[in-house]
Amino acid sequence: MNSSEKIILSIAVPIPLNFSFDYLPPDNCKFEQLKPGLRIKIPFGKQSKIGVLLAINSSSDIDTSKLKQAEELLDTEPLLSARDLKLLHWAQLYYHHAIGDVFISAFPTALRKGKSSELKPTPYFALTETGQETDATTLKNAPKQQALFKLFQVQSNAINIETIKQHFKLWRPSLKALLEKELVYESNFVASLTKTANIIQQTPLIANEQQQAAIDSINSKLEKFSVFLLEGVTGSGKTEVYLQVIEQVLARGLQVLVLLPEITLTPQLEARFKQRFAVPIETYHSQHSETQRQSAWLAMQKGHSSILLGTRSALFTPAPRLGLIILDEEHDASFKQQEGFRFSARDVAIVRAKMLNIPIILGSATPSLESLYNVDKQLYQLLRLPNRAGSALPPSLSLLDIRNQQLQEGLSPPLIREIKNTLAKKEQVLLFLNRRGFAPTLICHSCGWVAQCKRCDANLVVHYRQRKIRCHHCASEQPLPQACPDCQSEELKPLGLGTERVENALQVIFPEHKSVRLDRDTTQKKGALEQHLDAINQGEVDIILGTQMLAKGHHFPNVTLVVLLDVDSGLFSIDFHAPERLAQLIVQVSGRAGRAEKKGRVIMQTRQPEHPLLNTLIQQGYQAFAQAALAERKAAVLPPYSYQALLRAVSLEKDTAFEFLLAVSELINSYPANGTWVLGPVAAPMAKRAGQFRYQLLLQDTQRKQLHLLLNRLLPDIAKLKLARKIRWSLDVDPIDLY
Repeated sequence: MNSSEKIILSIAVPIPLNFSFDYLPPDNCKFEQLKPGLRIKIPFGKQSKIGVLLAINSSSDIDTSKLKQAEELLDTEPLLSARDLKLLHWAQLYYHHAIGDVFISAFPTALRKGKSSELKPTPYFALTETGQETDATTLKNAPKQQALFKLFQVQSNAINIETIKQHFKLWRPSLKALLEKELVYESNFVASLTKTANIIQQTPLIANEQQQAAIDSINSKLEKFSVFLLEGVTGSGKTEVYLQVIEQVLARGLQVLVLLPEITLTPQLEARFKQRFAVPIETYHSQHSETQRQSAWLAMQKGHSSILLGTRSALFTPAPRLGLIILDEEHDASFKQQEGFRFSARDVAIVRAKMLNIPIILGSATPSLESLYNVDKQLYQLLRLPNRAGSALPPSLSLLDIRNQQLQEGLSPPLIREIKNTLAKKEQVLLFLNRRGFAPTLICHSCGWVAQCKRCDANLVVHYRQRKIRCHHCASEQPLPQACPDCQSEELKPLGLGTERVENALQVIFPEHKSVRLDRDTTQKKGALEQHLDAINQGEVDIILGTQMLAKGHHFPNVTLVVLLDVDSGLFSIDFHAPERLAQLIVQVSGRAGRAEKKGRVIMQTRQPEHPLLNTLIQQGYQAFAQAALAERKAAVLPPYSYQALLRAVSLEKDTAFEFLLAVSELINSYPANGTWVLGPVAAPMAKRAGQFRYQLLLQDTQRKQLHLLLNRLLPDIAKLKLARKIRWSLDVDPIDLY
């Protein structure tokens, strides 16, 4: 194809500019090969980039003689369908983000780099007839072979290599041995999606009355767009509702997308899904290799997989027969991307479901105020699971006033007695403290010097075991000093509590009982979290101490006492989201108590026993708190009763970011009055972070449309400001925090 034919390619290029670029088609390219959704390699400056073909046009605003020629089409068929492109266009317009960044974000890293989109066949293995008749005990002298053999026994279909890799590190010798013993063979299994396929391999549980009502409500609307808010107390069996609805969707030959807030929740849910369904299931998250993510993405895109379990990054994965979307823990802040393309996976997922005319389920024990507001507006249908599944009873909640108490590393005498009583009954205790490290502050007792981060407005956190003081914001660290750098005194004292400090105290107070600490420091190694969880569930651990990674999703049947060591730290914040977050955290952590037959108790240590938030939660529950919080938001005209956009600016010089945002506010004031509030510019709550000074400007309007009209006008004008090229700035539409 030559350039005289005036065929112009509009291409999204992954650079921070909010427009596409025009190119001429590559040499030897036929017109019928050009389709929106293809990846295309293009020259850009002195290098080549991978872009996404958005449209084929007959003209350009630029003289065609000045247009560069694209280098190569990377795909024979579009990887993104017209429906996928429509969703990405919507997201780009709503979040006002650079078009190239948005479109390239739909791809896994390997495809962004230009790797082949051919789906390599994955080797599958299955039990031979001999293997089906063999007892695993015959392999007791080869424990690794035995463990792998048992994995084959619990699967009704063939198993692929990726599944084996997820369960075993050193799998090759064991698999080779099973093949040589003719217990296993390489299968020609081909994953497929058909209405007649044997979907179920494990009998579903019998749903209780509330679960069945929820299942019936969702199943009655499987063929049209509906948003279901499934509010179920912790342990109420939300997952079983998901599974039984998914069964109906799979029976129609359709695909399912399940989004989770955190990677740590993926393995256990994946295991449960694979026990229930005899269909191809993929997982997609950042702990997988580039190759694994590429394979999972392509398996869904080509229709070879039925279910995709993933975190926020899995949202845009193409699925030609998508029939249902599920967001578990829909309230979780992890669903909001906080860097680069700042989108809300929950909100975009709802738009995707609407575009496809399919249902979406939002599950949570503590729904977000936005979702409850939409229930009140009759935009979402509320389904409640008020009771725990089976015979489990809800835990009792109580406040423990620690004013004037002699604390032992954060543990009050009454609390220590309660822990001892629980342990005496051979039951487990869970302690929650959302602060890792030994202590948040190191101070000199002689002169008052405090160890502060030189790059952030923050104190350095003491990590005794590693003999470090570390900033939890920029990750800078230094050796733990032996003497004060100001006065040379050796009277350095740690102030405050961290999980490491409490762990040491537990070992002193309860020496005969095994405790385990679960936080980012103790779970960094691959497989460490799973090992700890196995030990807990095997009864090898008596006391569990951890941060918010314990707050959701985990099932500890023998935990009957849950303790929140310090709820006061979350009661006072400049961010209006803080009370909602604290209430959700309290309820989620409390939900770990008494999930089996034994009654659970929750104790919250506080110096604010009269605080209305705490008392409302204890006496009336989360729903009452949420309604009170919504009333406060309405009175203050805060979201969801208004809409916000936050402009953030950072600079190496102290005043440059402020001056930039001041110029932006003057721009807005020069426009005709439109009712949008302009608040700021002000310094961010942490004004200095990682060596840069941070300021922000908040825009707020009671009309979403009005706010976006302002942004449409404002952003091109911002780009023309001289200071815009001297600093880093970003726009966050619908921010979930003001930090």
